[in-house]
Amino acid sequence: MQTKYLLLLLLPFTVTSCMKDTVKETYSFFRPVYQTKDQVKAGIKNAPSTAIEKPGKIVLKGHYLFLNDIDKGVHIIDIADPANPKKISFISIPGCVDMAINGNYLYADCYTDLVTIDITNPLQVTVKQFLNGVFPHRYYGAFFADTGLVIQKWIRVDTTVSQPYSSGSRNYFFERTGLFTLGSRGGGSASSFSGTASVAIAGSTARFGLQQNRMYTVSHDDLKVFNITKAESPAYVNKVDLVQGNIETIFPYKNNLFIGAQGGMFIYSASNPDQPSLLGQFTHVRSCDPVVADDTHAYVTLSGGTFCGGFSNQLDVVDIKNLFSPKLVKTYPLKSPKGLSKDGNTLLICDGTDGLKLFDVTDPSNVIHIKTVSGFDPHDVIAIQGYAIAVASNGIFLIDYRQPINAEIIGKIEINKN
Repeated sequence: MQTKYLLLLLLPFTVTSCMKDTVKETYSFFRPVYQTKDQVKAGIKNAPSTAIEKPGKIVLKGHYLFLNDIDKGVHIIDIADPANPKKISFISIPGCVDMAINGNYLYADCYTDLVTIDITNPLQVTVKQFLNGVFPHRYYGAFFADTGLVIQKWIRVDTTVSQPYSSGSRNYFFERTGLFTLGSRGGGSASSFSGTASVAIAGSTARFGLQQNRMYTVSHDDLKVFNITKAESPAYVNKVDLVQGNIETIFPYKNNLFIGAQGGMFIYSASNPDQPSLLGQFTHVRSCDPVVADDTHAYVTLSGGTFCGGFSNQLDVVDIKNLFSPKLVKTYPLKSPKGLSKDGNTLLICDGTDGLKLFDVTDPSNVIHIKTVSGFDPHDVIAIQGYAIAVASNGIFLIDYRQPINAEIIGKIEINKN
């Protein structure tokens, strides 16, 4: 059995014993509950709607919103009535943090594997295929997973231990088997309301993107290509090394792939769909970097003061008429921007605790702030047909911006509530 090194964080409560050289310290850690891959596969099916705990990526298909609950699975939410969104089902997919939808098929990561699920009937989904080991970069905080088992859930354990007194740091490393603690080292697990749209729309923080019967996925330093001509059975085709590193997001647009990284935006041509090639790049200071684009311009949000590093918080508007030589048009200061979405000449940006900001980008060299919808801290948004879905740590918000100056929240689903 593999030994795993884990970091345990001392909680604020420390009790000094009667002996001067020892203290009693209380720790909390999570113990993983493992299942075999066969058990996991058998468990990927519809379950009754459940509380949303850690909202992640979003994909909109018709009047259904598919919301990732980080490392747990996917909630299906009916938003046919934006003022009254309803959770209708939950698909348990352990280790799921990314997804895409192609027609009636949901593609999702299940830790290191890719699972294809038939969602023709969102209330009765079926697993069609597993591609094993295509995402070897997926790992669990401080340790790499046993490739024969999958973590199905975590159980919190609180314990008190006696330790020799030390006036220095109270972060300790212990050698344990089968434990995962709060604050562990490593990357961790860490973007139509009318019901007529046949093409799914992903948020700007997505790492999965669809184009030309291909699905492209990005990790920290590579781009993977899957042939999805047979939608029910994707085939792994190729891996392209992204030497830039620190890759975060992918935004397919027409024949190109706009890849956001902590160091810049990189434009790849998919003219040869199985071998994307670099066309041009726009570099910037180190920061988090989602991107969306249209025919002539790309819109890049830079967010500093986070795990990405850097201190810049701004919108960069980039001229991409010459894809080989993108040029900065103008920079606009923001508070703490994250995901963004563009609907016609309206750009919506998730801007930290300020809320969701709407801008008129009719003239990209003179972006005009229209309205801020406040009261929440969104991290990603999808905008279409005058409505927006914004995901925040405290809820899923439905916004009516058919008249951008009068944009307002009209519906909400609470987090941690059924």
